[in-house]
Order: sequence, then C-alpha cells, then structure tokens
Amino acid sequence: MEQENLTTPVTEFIFGGISQSTELQRFLFLVFLLVYGTTWLGNLTIIITVISNPHLHTPMYLLLANLAFLDLSESSVTAPKMLKDLLYQRKTISFNGCLTQMFFFHFIGGTVVFFLVVMAADQYVAIYKPLHYLTIMNRSMCVGLVAGAWLGGFVHSIVQLALIIQLPFCGPNTLDSFYCDVPQLIKLACTDTYVMELLMISNNGLVTTGAFIALLISYTIILVKIRTHVMEGKHKALSTCAAQVTVVSLHFGPCVFIYDRPFQKFTVDKTVSVLYTVVTPMLNPMIYTLRNTEMKNAIRRLMGRFLCSERKMNL
Repeated sequence: MEQENLTTPVTEFIFGGISQSTELQRFLFLVFLLVYGTTWLGNLTIIITVISNPHLHTPMYLLLANLAFLDLSESSVTAPKMLKDLLYQRKTISFNGCLTQMFFFHFIGGTVVFFLVVMAADQYVAIYKPLHYLTIMNRSMCVGLVAGAWLGGFVHSIVQLALIIQLPFCGPNTLDSFYCDVPQLIKLACTDTYVMELLMISNNGLVTTGAFIALLISYTIILVKIRTHVMEGKHKALSTCAAQVTVVSLHFGPCVFIYDRPFQKFTVDKTVSVLYTVVTPMLNPMIYTLRNTEMKNAIRRLMGRFLCSERKMNL
C-alpha cells in the first residue's frame, strides 16, 4: 500500500468528450465558439463601460464589473481546451495539466460563489440602509469584500487539490467528461475513495447548498422589503434584485446537482456541465444589461463615442 501511494503511473488523462460523432463535434465547435466569443464580448463590454463611465463608479457596478471578469476567467478555464478537443478524436491532458485546470476551475468557481454572497449583501444594505449605503459600502469595505471572496475561492480550491494529490492514480485514465473535475477524477483513484468522497461532498456540496439557501432567504427578505416599503425607485430595485436572483439560480442550480450527491454518473451530467461552464458565463452579462436601464444607456453612450471616433478617423 505504501508503494502504491508513492507512485503515480498515470502521466496523462484521456477525455471522453461531449460526443464521439465527428459531424456533431464540428457543429458543436461552431456553436461553442460563438458562445465563447459572445461571452468575451458581453463581459468585456460591461468591464469597459464601468471603467470608462465615472457615473458607474458605485459599489454595485464595480461589483458587477468584477463579476464580469470572473465570468471571463471561469469560461476560459475550460472552453479553449474544449474547443481544441472538438477538432480532434484523441483528447488528452497531462496529469499536472489536469490538476492545474481543476485548481483554477474551483478557484474561480469558489470565488464566484462568495462573490454572489457579497452582491447580495450589497443589495441588502442598499435596500435596508439607503441613507447610509455609501458610508457602509465605502471603498475600503468594497476592496475588503472583493479580496475576501477571492481568498475564499483560493482556500476552497487548495483544499480540493490537497485531497486529490493524496490519491494514487495507476489506471484507467479515461475521464468521461470534457474537463478535469473532482467527481470524475476521484473515480479513477486506485484505492477506496468513500471517505474522500464524503470530504469532497462536504467541501463542495454542503457549502454550495448552504450558500444557495442563504442567498434565496436573503433575496426573499429583500423582495418583501421592496414590495412593502420602497416607493421611490421600486422598479429599478426589483429589476436589479430579479437579475441577481436569476444569476444565482443559474449558477447554483447546476452546482447543487453535480456536487451535492455521491459521485455517480448520470446521463445529463455533461449537459449540466456545459450549461455551468460555458453557457452561464455568457448569459450573466445579458441578464444584467437587459434588466438595467442605466447600464444599457451607458453602453449606448460608449458605442456612440466609439462610432464617432471611428468616423473622425476616416474623414
């Protein structure tokens, strides 16, 4: 047993991919390339708009710009490798590359979880303490909350990695997925993983479910407050809150399904993984901009300035 733990014969993993059909893989490549491009366009537009518009230098929009950066980072952990693999029949990743991808996947994903909690707290203060909002959510507080979210994601990911690298991997080496993640990787370990699975479910599933329930309760309280007490700016508050609830549901729904259960294979796992890793980061900027008049107007002004500068250069 000691010798088994000291050796790691597996030097690479083979991805099963999304499909074995060459024609379907080429079609999916075009679809996901469009989705990934849209993700970059939408989130980058939000970041540039918030940075370039002084009127949007408020806690809510600065947090939104940070979330857009996280969405870009989250999709970039898995999408480029997935797009490349869709063009080849043999899809491989080195052992160290797999651990690196898993680390950044949980680092960014964990940060998003904590960040959505921060955004809920910001909304709570805005509704319940409107006169003291800017005093409470000052620059130091915002920086501290953002740094805390990143630190929480880092600690979460380090714990995952520390548990995984203790396991011996001596074959087989085929992952029935298109990226490296704990549920698929832990099944390939050459040892009994029951206790490890319980630790992983505690670290992933229970934390995710607990945060999801806490967020749903928080937004319920906020919505009740808006409907019964807020008169001025009620529509804007409801739109912002509804957008955040939608994003929370899109993010946490797949997370709860994947991590808050024993690591068993289900036929819809890949579909849920695609939704979580590729589609959701694209939808987030659409949800926030479509329901936020101030953001839409700021984007229009930014595009107007861009088009005007282009015309002047062509004259």
